[in-house]
Amino acid sequence: MSDLPDYTSATIDAIVDHVGRSTLPFQRAHREEQHATAFWFNELVETTSEGEVIRQYLVTASEPARVDLAEFTLRPALCAPVMSAEKLMMLDFAEGWTHLGDLGVAVMASTGLHAHGARKGWHWTTDEITDGIAATEQDIAGLGESPVPAYLLGHVNDGDGSREQAVVVGRITRAVDGGIQWIGDLPQGCVGAPVFIGAPLGENSFKLVCVGVALPADDHHTVAPFDRIRAALRAFSPGSTSAPDGAGTGPRTAGQKQRWWRRRG
Repeated sequence: MSDLPDYTSATIDAIVDHVGRSTLPFQRAHREEQHATAFWFNELVETTSEGEVIRQYLVTASEPARVDLAEFTLRPALCAPVMSAEKLMMLDFAEGWTHLGDLGVAVMASTGLHAHGARKGWHWTTDEITDGIAATEQDIAGLGESPVPAYLLGHVNDGDGSREQAVVVGRITRAVDGGIQWIGDLPQGCVGAPVFIGAPLGENSFKLVCVGVALPADDHHTVAPFDRIRAALRAFSPGSTSAPDGAGTGPRTAGQKQRWWRRRG
C-alpha cells in the first residue's frame, strides 16, 4: 500500500459524511485534564433471517478512561430533540469501561447512555463506526513501512471548552514489530480518536477504512489496530446479555444493572 494515491479531499469528505457524528469529546470533570475523544462502534454479532444483530460500544484509549468522574460534551447533532445542557456528567466513569488486554483500548457498553437519554426525553442521533468500515486483518496486512496518508477524527482542546471536532491530517506507517505509528501532530484532546485511511480499490476509487484508535505516548503516538480490537471483542460471548469479564455498564442509572445494548436491523 506504499503507492496509495492521494485521496485527501475525498477521504475527508467521506469521513465527515459517513461518520461525522460518531465521536464524543470527554474529560475529567471540573478539571482541565485528561481531555480525550471516544467514538461509537457497532459490532456485528450475527446475521439472521430477521436481520443483523448489533452490539454497540463506546471506544477510546485506556488511559483517559481511568478517571472516576468525567463529563461528555454533547453536540446538538447527536441528540433529538436538542439538549439544553451541553455536558453529560458521568459518575463511576472508570468502572464503566472494559480494558482490552494490553491493547491500550477500552470499551463501554452504550446501554446506560441510551437509558439516560430515554429518561430525559431524548434519544441519540449518532453515526457509528461499523463492521464494514473497521479494518480487517487484510486491511492491516496491506499497510507497509512506507508512510501513507491518514486522517484522525477528534475533538481538539483549545482551552475554551468548545471541543470542536477536527479532521487531523497525518500519516501512518507499519513498524518492524507490526505496530502502527502515527506520524504528525496529535492535538490535545484527540487521544482515543478513530484513525482512517482511504484504501484504493482501483479505477480512481477507494474505500474508507478505520485503521484503529489513537493512543497516548511520550515520544511518538501509536494506533491500536482494529483487527486486534475485533479479536478482543470476539472473546466476549456474543450471546451474553450482561457485561463480559466484569465490565461496567456505562453511566450509573438508578442502581439498576444494565445489559449490553443490542438491536436488530
